[in-house]
Amino acid sequence: MPDQLTKSTIGLDGVPAAETALSHVDGLKGELIIAGKHVVDLASRSSFESVTARLWSLANSELITEAEVRTQLGQARVQAFARLPDLLTVSGGVSLVAAFRAAIAGLRTEDGISDDATIVGALPVIAAALARRANGDAAVAPDPTLGHAADTLRMLHGRDPNAGEARALDAYLITVSDHGMNASTFAARVVASTQADLFCAVTAGYCALTGPLHGGAPEPVLEMLDTIGTSARIEPWIDDALARGERLMGFGHRIYRVRDPRADVLKTVIETLAVNTTNLPFAAEVEAYARDALKRKYPDRALDTNVEFFTAILLDALAIPRQAFTPIFAVARSTGWTAHAREQQRRGRLLRPSSAYIGEIPA
Repeated sequence: MPDQLTKSTIGLDGVPAAETALSHVDGLKGELIIAGKHVVDLASRSSFESVTARLWSLANSELITEAEVRTQLGQARVQAFARLPDLLTVSGGVSLVAAFRAAIAGLRTEDGISDDATIVGALPVIAAALARRANGDAAVAPDPTLGHAADTLRMLHGRDPNAGEARALDAYLITVSDHGMNASTFAARVVASTQADLFCAVTAGYCALTGPLHGGAPEPVLEMLDTIGTSARIEPWIDDALARGERLMGFGHRIYRVRDPRADVLKTVIETLAVNTTNLPFAAEVEAYARDALKRKYPDRALDTNVEFFTAILLDALAIPRQAFTPIFAVARSTGWTAHAREQQRRGRLLRPSSAYIGEIPA
């Protein structure tokens, strides 16, 4: 192996793959900037539509307003609902996560709205319909006059959410809308760099998101909390898990060397909800002991709480089915995927990294 190839570069850590104006992650400072704003400011003062408008404006180098995004997403949800029978045709007999993948791959250009809006608008319609189908319930038609977050909850639960619920999901969608060159965004950009269309790029992004090392961890967080069960079991359960070398779900991050800033954003949001199906004080006990135990076990590694820990608690508090967690993550991240794909197509080049050959050289 050439001397200049290190373990870090083999994983592409610290290797710039593109120039982007969309988001920036500083793992040493614990900082996330999306479209020129700190994530904590966006989550507390903006809407998902306004953040989407900012990202799309930067990606396309033209002004797109929040009102335009809101209108187009509303239209896209209506059009996606009209196409649900076709989109869900090939999704029977598989898990909700796999069915969602198949439905995304069936999206196409729709009249009157951009491909970007078609994708971002369709995803909550598909996720809600699949979640309701799993319970034997009929899909609920969207209301294009509502905000994206509020309508997502309405389609999931068959009722209008209260203001706190809608604001909580809106903050979540904003918080995870983009996150630098993560695995799913990189996958979307690689596909977009070939000049394939946005539907191919977003399908690739979602496929990457389903892996447990990327977006598939929130559900196991709740399973961990369920298994621990009581305060008395926290210490022995965590100590035993670490002694066996098991990973504690919801802790540690590939990039952040300090606490994931998104974790505190979501924790604050959770505390504003009047109803919480997860025992937040118990979860806080688990988090506190897990952080201390990880520091003792791995004193040289930064293994702090990540976004998935509080994502699990927030989505559970909003009564979103666990099997829908990854699709709902995709509902949020789709705005980042579409922006990155557009940016890559507009000013990028074909992404074609090299590899370090370690096989046999023939004579």
